[in-house]
Amino acid sequence: MFSTGIAAGLVLFLVTGAPVVANAARASGGWGGADLSVRLTAAPRVAQPGQWLSYEVRVRNAGPGDAVLPVLTIRVPDEVEITAVNVASCRSGRSRNEVVCPSPVDIRAGGSGAVTILGVVRTGAKGPLRASAVLSSEVVDENEADNRAEATTRVDEGADLAVRLSPARHTARPGGRFTVRAAVRNKGPRRVPDARVYFTEHGARFLSAKGGRCSARHGKVGCALRPIGSGAGGTLSLVFQVPRDGAGEVAATVYSARLGDRRPGNNRARMRVSPGRG
Repeated sequence: MFSTGIAAGLVLFLVTGAPVVANAARASGGWGGADLSVRLTAAPRVAQPGQWLSYEVRVRNAGPGDAVLPVLTIRVPDEVEITAVNVASCRSGRSRNEVVCPSPVDIRAGGSGAVTILGVVRTGAKGPLRASAVLSSEVVDENEADNRAEATTRVDEGADLAVRLSPARHTARPGGRFTVRAAVRNKGPRRVPDARVYFTEHGARFLSAKGGRCSARHGKVGCALRPIGSGAGGTLSLVFQVPRDGAGEVAATVYSARLGDRRPGNNRARMRVSPGRG
């Protein structure tokens, strides 16, 4: 369900002072009087379909006693695919998208710690996304009202960008030039102010471009388009050079720098130009 170990070896709670194992706490009489609290936040505040969403859970023991072997249970919405948890001791829970983080040590009074869950919002997510965190301990907490926290995140409508590639000619002389036309369409309900087209060259060499601000680096070309309104489009015209010893191929991906995309299947296109007499 999710992968752990981004920070392998971390203890669930990083407490002030040296960690106290359960037996030592009991031997010293550090029972009772713990006041645990949990806080849950999501970032960004407005989620984008197909993009990252993180949950940070912060735990604190206000004391005056130690919290004995606390367990943190986090439930992430089904619309979010969990990709990583930054605490190695966390594991999958009984239900889908449930993360259980048992602490191997007691938490002293004044101790605190945090767990971060990273996920990707599914492209079909509608929202609002509701996550929860519950903290429990072997010691009775007289103030259980703050042992549970929730976070609600709105999901943006996102964008629906599509790209199509078409050549001026289907063949080109070896070593000669050929022009690729990239037609971008905004099929979504809102204006996209920051559309980008990312080209990958396979054998072909980029020479020039019109219709956008483009730059090439390490065999890849990135182009920024003007804002595209809902239902409108934009066009890029790029000139490449065919290799002398084979066919040239160009692949393109369109995306918004800030908005997610609900239909990523039409974000990519590929075109091949075969060598010929031109």
